[in-house]
Amino acid sequence: MARGKAVRVVFVCLGNICRSPMAERVARGWAEREGLSGVEFTSAGVSAEETGNPIDPRARKVLTAHGYDAGNHRAKRITASDIADADLVIGLEPFHVDRMRRQAPDATHLHLLTDFDPDAEPGSGIDDPWYGGPEGFDDTLAAVEAAMPGVLGKVRELQRG
Repeated sequence: MARGKAVRVVFVCLGNICRSPMAERVARGWAEREGLSGVEFTSAGVSAEETGNPIDPRARKVLTAHGYDAGNHRAKRITASDIADADLVIGLEPFHVDRMRRQAPDATHLHLLTDFDPDAEPGSGIDDPWYGGPEGFDDTLAAVEAAMPGVLGKVRELQRG
């Protein structure tokens, strides 16, 4: 990362309509609240099937209810270029990290979101709430928020070089 350049963080899930945009929006909110500048948060999916779709309405509802911005999202698929251009790429499940490793076998900056939560089971992921009821989105938000202190700590470390 060049000095003065923003740290780029990409959150990645399957379709980029639930978990990864939730993580992106939570990270933005926490960074703003903590006065952390010089960081760009985005999100993407390992699948192209949701490309162009907005955030899931259930994810939007939970984010909005907790004071996070949930607007202006369009799902996109992660590319090898996105991985190469990022300083930190965070998958929501081991499957996502494995898929990205196929695209960028030499990448050393791929992590699980739960790697940043000291209370999470090592190597675990965050279940996809899309398949269940609305309570799954509350659980997803709680898991994302639990990892945010660690994520922002890593961003600060990257900023220091």
